[in-house]
Parts: sequence; C-alpha cells; structure tokens
Amino acid sequence: MSTQAAFSNFKVLTFDVVGTLIDFETGVLSAVRKISGKTPAELSDDKIFESYKRGRDQHYERSSEVMFHVYRYLAKELGLPSDDASCDMFQLSVLRWSPFPDSVEALKRLRTKFRLVAMTNADRVALSCYAHALGNPFDDTVCADDTGVAKPNPEFFAYNRGRQSAFGYKQSDILHVAQSQHHDIGIARKLGYKVCWIERRQGMAGFGGTPAVETLTKPDFHFPTLKALADAAVGPAA
Repeated sequence: MSTQAAFSNFKVLTFDVVGTLIDFETGVLSAVRKISGKTPAELSDDKIFESYKRGRDQHYERSSEVMFHVYRYLAKELGLPSDDASCDMFQLSVLRWSPFPDSVEALKRLRTKFRLVAMTNADRVALSCYAHALGNPFDDTVCADDTGVAKPNPEFFAYNRGRQSAFGYKQSDILHVAQSQHHDIGIARKLGYKVCWIERRQGMAGFGGTPAVETLTKPDFHFPTLKALADAAVGPAA
C-alpha cells in the first residue's frame, strides 16, 4: 500500500489547534520573557511552563478572557511583574500566537483532499484569531464555546461527531490530528478514532506547556511536523 493509500479511507481531518497548528509554547515563553526581562539562564522554560499550567488549571475558562489571570498567577509564583499592564500584555499576546512555520502551507495542501475541522479548547474569539493567522483553512470549527466542555472530556468529541454526522460523515471517515497526548491522542483512541500524532516536541525533554501523561498512546500515524503529514497524505509540495 502506498503512503497516500493509507489515508484514502479518511474524508475528514479534525485538528487540535493550539499546540498542533499554533505554536503556543513559543508564544508563552516570548511574552513572559518580554514582560519580565528574564533570560533563559535566569528563568528556565520548564519553570515558566509549570507555572503556566498551574495557572491555567486555576483559570480554565475562556482563553480570550482569563489569560490575564493566568499570567498574574504565574507572575506571583515566579516573582515577576504582576501589575494590570503586564497582565494585559500577556492576554493580548495570547490572541497573537503564531502558526508553526509549516502550518499554513500544509493545511492548504491537506484541504485539497480532506474536509478540515478545528476542534479546540480555545473560545470563539481566540479561534477566530488563530484561524485568520492560519489562512482560514477550516471547513468547520468546534470550540469550547460550542461544547461547554474542554478536551479530554469525551463530550467534546461526541459534540463534533454529531455535528459532522449532520453533514453526512461517519466516525470512521475521521482522522484526528493532534500534538497533545493528554488532551487528544489518548482520549480519541479510547473513543475509537484513528489518530495522527504530530510530535511537535520530538527530541525535546518533557511535555512543555501541555500536561504530562504516564503512558504514551501509540497513534495510527506519527509525524514530527504537519508538513510531513501533508507530504504523506497528499504528496510533496509542487
């Protein structure tokens, strides 16, 4: 079977957005370092990420609103500036997180063969910013404002499954593409989806800005970049 033939049964690619298509880790680190003036030697990436994750756990609501408070939590924990202006600066930076270098071009190629659906824990405001930065590649979008829950809650996947069925697509038509083992790969596999792991942190220690998992879920497809997925599923760029 050719590489492209392995993808021929799928009609829909559902995507985690933040972490898979949008480089939020670079966004978080850049904003914290810009606001605080701290170098990596003074404040490690891992310390920033650990505080960020604890802050996000404390303030898990709409990302376009609560990142102000996530930063304040992080700043107080790490002894960084926590005034309103600094918190505002971080909140605004969240809406400006950039795509990974390969995301826009790869999505453009993938869209020639598949229906592309965003499945993100971001809210509608944040998603609109990310979709615009990605070149508005999605045929459909599902976000936390729609579902009322966040991944890895199975209800998020159930909502999207029902939504896509209204357009005539079955679960077996869907390949779920994501970076986070915690939010996406593990639960999607448990729910019976075929999954594609984009391992954005390949070669890097730890789990960065996403929660750790005790055991990695073996995916059906595994690539280090979205470009590599597009090469395999559609063919190399002309």
